[in-house]
Amino acid sequence: MTRLPRWADLVLVPLISLLLAGLFSTLVILSIGQSPVEALKTMVDGAIGSAYGWGYTLYYTTSFLFTGLAVTVAFHASLFNIGGEGQAQLGGLGVALVCLALPWPHWTLALPAAMIGGALFGAAWAAIPAYLQAKRGSHIVITTIMFNYIAAALLAYLLVDVLKPVGQSDPASARFPQGTELPTLHEIPGLSLIFTKQVPANVTLFIALAACWLIWVLLWRTRLGYEIRAFGKSEPAALYVGINPVRITMIAMLISGALAGLMAINNVMGESGRLLQNSAEGAGFIGIAVALMGRNHPMGVFLAAILFGFLYQGGAELGLFTSIPIELRTVVQGLVILFTGALDHMVRMMLGVFFAPRRGVR
Repeated sequence: MTRLPRWADLVLVPLISLLLAGLFSTLVILSIGQSPVEALKTMVDGAIGSAYGWGYTLYYTTSFLFTGLAVTVAFHASLFNIGGEGQAQLGGLGVALVCLALPWPHWTLALPAAMIGGALFGAAWAAIPAYLQAKRGSHIVITTIMFNYIAAALLAYLLVDVLKPVGQSDPASARFPQGTELPTLHEIPGLSLIFTKQVPANVTLFIALAACWLIWVLLWRTRLGYEIRAFGKSEPAALYVGINPVRITMIAMLISGALAGLMAINNVMGESGRLLQNSAEGAGFIGIAVALMGRNHPMGVFLAAILFGFLYQGGAELGLFTSIPIELRTVVQGLVILFTGALDHMVRMMLGVFFAPRRGVR
């Protein structure tokens, strides 16, 4: 297959994949007797047509940034971490335990402690599959999938039998102290001029953006990042130059799990104010698509996270204000994942025809 120019690989391939996903989404909408134009207008107006819509889109984007970066770090070590959902749920447990441990006087004190709690619990949940992969040869895909279900069962038990306050019916923890409430965008000076209404997007957005930059520095500007990428490209070559595969596997998965666990400061601490049973809300799985579409680069992950934030919020608007079922959001997401991930090779082959070297005739 013809090797594509770098700009085509980074720009054209994702763009064509998106166009193909949009084309097939249009056909699906037409097949159920609805208007694609109306669907698109509703999604655009609801997700990015107002500051209020942007507040929800950026809230979802923040969660997808953390889980997308989690998949990215592991992927560069040739590890496919599908356990972001479980790691995010355990990260939520860590955040909840920290927030409930003390009567925090102000969020600036509670937030760093909650970040440590979420990262530690997420990393700990990723450490077990990492150890099984590094030491026992258990495939990381299988173990991380299994640990998603174990995390869900463990969280259900803790919320029903341990953390649920006496007299409360729903399986959830107690409300966090008032001092743990994170300021939303409409409460931040300057941004309050844009976001005039209460929105769920909060200061966690800036932490997620900082995480993008830090992961870029880690992977492309540090010795550890070079070792992670070298190990991911070729394990025999990495062994030859003295890179320890057990060490790299453990470190990459610990960082990956910590990033997934950090997602909980956005939805558990920032939005819910307590730990709920389905706190991750599928963001761990969407992070896989975000990383694939973003070509496992922090900048690409940022752009892909905004797209999926748009799809998530826009899809919710479809279900609320049109007769189009909200499940169409899942269909569109699935088509985007299909073309940006599973059919990525097909798009490359199509472009390879145009970028194939032309042979001149003497």
